[in-house]
Amino acid sequence: MTNSPTKSWRHGECHCGEVGFAVNLPDSVVALSCNCSICAKTGFIHLIVEKDDFKIERGAESLTTYTFGTHQAKHMFCAKCGVKSFYVPRSHPDGWSVNLRALDADADLQLRFEEFDGANWEKNASKINPELAQPGANDA
Repeated sequence: MTNSPTKSWRHGECHCGEVGFAVNLPDSVVALSCNCSICAKTGFIHLIVEKDDFKIERGAESLTTYTFGTHQAKHMFCAKCGVKSFYVPRSHPDGWSVNLRALDADADLQLRFEEFDGANWEKNASKINPELAQPGANDA
């Protein structure tokens, strides 16, 4: 049995402050930089967390949701300022992806950045969630 790293709640918000959230993170995290069509345009840097490690603290009523393609990912934006601070990702539909850029400046995290080729999502999804491995993908 391995010990899980100690986590603490970090806070963030959209640009106008209408939508606030908290995310429970260890001090050292992996941040994913994705080149898919929406991440490339918005500059979203992913911190993928479990459902219980995320909470909307204020402004849930100010969120608007956008979907595209498979409509599995739920991209949530502040209706007032348009910032996407977090969303429910297609890769982790039972969790959240938090935008590193939306965290408060005092989040004090040790970051390791990794690139994710989201432009070729179907081919690479299992790299961030092994449950998404395509049947026969590893066959010789």
